[in-house]
Amino acid sequence: MNWISWLPLRALSGWTAKDLNGDLAAGVTLAAIAIPEQMATARLGGFQPGIGFFAFIAGSVTFALFGANRHLSVGADSTITPLFAGGLALIAASGSPHYLALAAMLALMVGLLVALSGIFRLGWIADLLSVPVTTGFLAGISVHIIVSQLPGFLGLPPETGETLRRIGEIAANLHLTNPWSLALGLGVFILVFTSERISARIPAALIGMVLATLAVIVFDLKDQGVEVLGALPNGLPVPRMSTVDFQDARALVPLALLIAIVVMVQTAATSRSFVPQDGEAPDVNHDFVGVGAGSIVAALFGAFAVNSSPPRTAIVAQTGGRSQLSGLIAAVIVLALSTFGGSLLANVPQAALAGVLMFVAQHILRWQVFAKVYRQAPFEFALILITMVAIIVLPIETGVAIGIGLSLLHGIWGSTRTQPIELAQVSGTSVWWPPSGSSAGEQRPGVLVAAFQAPLSFVNADRFKRGLRDLIDARSEDVKLVVLEASNIVEIDYTAAQALIDAIGHCRNKGAVFAIARMESLRAQAALKRFGIADLVGTHRIFHSVDAAIKALGPGQQQDEVQ
Repeated sequence: MNWISWLPLRALSGWTAKDLNGDLAAGVTLAAIAIPEQMATARLGGFQPGIGFFAFIAGSVTFALFGANRHLSVGADSTITPLFAGGLALIAASGSPHYLALAAMLALMVGLLVALSGIFRLGWIADLLSVPVTTGFLAGISVHIIVSQLPGFLGLPPETGETLRRIGEIAANLHLTNPWSLALGLGVFILVFTSERISARIPAALIGMVLATLAVIVFDLKDQGVEVLGALPNGLPVPRMSTVDFQDARALVPLALLIAIVVMVQTAATSRSFVPQDGEAPDVNHDFVGVGAGSIVAALFGAFAVNSSPPRTAIVAQTGGRSQLSGLIAAVIVLALSTFGGSLLANVPQAALAGVLMFVAQHILRWQVFAKVYRQAPFEFALILITMVAIIVLPIETGVAIGIGLSLLHGIWGSTRTQPIELAQVSGTSVWWPPSGSSAGEQRPGVLVAAFQAPLSFVNADRFKRGLRDLIDARSEDVKLVVLEASNIVEIDYTAAQALIDAIGHCRNKGAVFAIARMESLRAQAALKRFGIADLVGTHRIFHSVDAAIKALGPGQQQDEVQ
């Protein structure tokens, strides 16, 4: 391990004065985008809006110290907020002191898991969620955000409980909609939506929040029933950790694992999507450390788990950000607002923040992916729907767990269905290829060349053994040599090794010699030796090509005795 690369401030290495203008512009723009977003996300999680500022400051400063990516923005995130809010609500009342203490403990757990995953280079965990499952997950989260924000958007009393029940309550209360709240929320949504189409660099959410606040003041909309935030406390909280009993801490472990996986998936995707112009390779593991440390520090300040943000990261890259100094500048601006500007936010209408979150909800819906998967992979489209419905109908953490399980099953499904196939020789060449309608190929008398086009593991070991036996038995009268073309066998586990040994024994019982060709994987070669298969077959029957095996052992050649 190169310990130099793990030193703090790596994301600021190579910075020069000529980078200041770009970082300054990016930092100011980032702050303008983040201020309303962080407030809205905190509300989504059941926190005072100002707690979102603390999460952003902790995430930005800590990632600048310990992260690697020069553009990545870290803070409160609408993807994981419904997840931890739904899980915590099963244990404590939203917004209660107990709830806040649990949220801080959860942030600490998530931070430790993500940071340790980076330290021990477990970046492969980020690949556990397939694109269809991730798309379904985000769609389900989008519905949760919309349902949670509709009461504020419409000026209705807040609803709690299961998603479907909340939808029913909102529908029953539609006649109580406050037209002023609806106008403010819809106005902010339309402004942000339209501005996004023009340029993502326009701080439309901040502009909308300011205009909505002015409308509340000028037209005295509080008297019309429009709910506002009220004055926020100035200053930063004193670092401390509230005590959580062992039973509650143990109950948080599964939720922490799920959130940590989601954070790693999103961080890896964002880190790989935004790389410096100098071509520096993304260091996902290092970024895990930075994001995880952000959650740990956020927990110490009574905030919640943080995550990387693809939209904010894109803003930094598009506005000329050159290093994590842009994130530090944004953090200083947010710090100044949280320290001295709490009273300025007193008249911000709840509907305006709901409008911001409504935009976020529709923004994370991947409509193009929906359509593309539906056209090209109908079976995988079912994964999108199942994951989405599970997250909407079931407790959200249960839905996420089902999504992860579906993703893993989807990943191994192809391997479980793989069967050995018989290859044929392409006429006039030494190439052996799966026969097709356009090119049937040629068979060698007395020779069976079989291929298995997947790693050999416990999930397909029995199909491999039975399939190879069937191929041998189908030609048992004339087969004198069986060659396993193993170019696609990149791994062999213990269960599969026993299946291969059984297949070799069956081959010999039929009076045929067994050989292996084109096993290129070093891991598979090591497995042959480790499980004694290399000795069983004989190293003189392991070849670099099918043609070499047939020339050495095929009928008409000097052939070994079957042992």
